Amino acid sequence: MNLQDMMVHRDNSSRTVDKYLMSYEGRVIAVRRHPAVLLAPVAIVVAGLVACSAVSAVTGLIWVWWLWLIAIGYLVWKVIAWSVEFFLVTEHRVMVVNGVLNRNVAMMPLAKVTDIALNRSMAGRVLGFGEFVMESAGQKQALRNVGYMPYPEQLYLEVSSVIFGSVDESPD
Repeated sequence: MNLQDMMVHRDNSSRTVDKYLMSYEGRVIAVRRHPAVLLAPVAIVVAGLVACSAVSAVTGLIWVWWLWLIAIGYLVWKVIAWSVEFFLVTEHRVMVVNGVLNRNVAMMPLAKVTDIALNRSMAGRVLGFGEFVMESAGQKQALRNVGYMPYPEQLYLEVSSVIFGSVDESPD
């Protein structure tokens, strides 16, 4: 799987993305965060399963399984939240759209972006994700750190070419 596979094309999710674009604005890059963002909720469900199994086996209490159902509900909520969260780059702006019940749109105009850095932890290198850190001219922006970006090197190059000009325009 490559970056093109992760980018959102014209499907059901594009309606979610398109409603935040201006009429003259075209979508250049639109991706979901890396599924590794769901590792903590999955770990909670697995730990809950082990704990509920142990408590149920030792004490015979059946009601403890309701606690595990709460953990499963938490995981389902996180999966839904992940499925509606997008990182967008257009010709004019960089945005992160997220939220299930309450929508949040963090935006930074491309003209304000002075630098973009890619950070990769050891876990990020193993699992294939990274974090973008965007510096801006002026005051502190709402959109500075964007974690769990899939295919980080390729996406970094794509975003950099949109922000700072095409790679083909290099002077050499």
